[in-house]
Amino acid sequence: MIRTYDTPVLTVSAAAELAGMHAQTLRQYDRLGLVVPHRTAGRGRRYSLRDVDALRQVQALSAEGVNLEGIRRILALERENRALRAALEGLRAVIDPGSRVFAASPTGDVESVPRGQRAARRAEERRDDAEHRRLVRTGTSSALVLWREGR
Repeated sequence: MIRTYDTPVLTVSAAAELAGMHAQTLRQYDRLGLVVPHRTAGRGRRYSLRDVDALRQVQALSAEGVNLEGIRRILALERENRALRAALEGLRAVIDPGSRVFAASPTGDVESVPRGQRAARRAEERRDDAEHRRLVRTGTSSALVLWREGR
């Protein structure tokens, strides 16, 4: 599994240590809705690295004299701003034909991929391609290659 910046993997104590705070402070911020972590099936809190950055930002804003309600509003506006920017990038990809490239997905559906990248392929397709290259290299391939002069 690939871990990302938004993957909730840190416990309260680990996130508190990274943020330089006491674990009870994180629980209080959760109750106030400032930094709300993801929950496990057993209701345990799990923080991501983005949550730890938000905790550090809360600490910095608090040191500057911003009250907790102001901090909550700032964080909410920043989350909204990130979501709007992501939506805008998605719309730009649809509107700007120069940035659209279509490819077949592993399931056979048509998907849009960024220019210069290939669509993800299934492991079976990669094995089939490797087998084909081996057969061509050894001269035992039964593939038909069409050649036209001048192309």
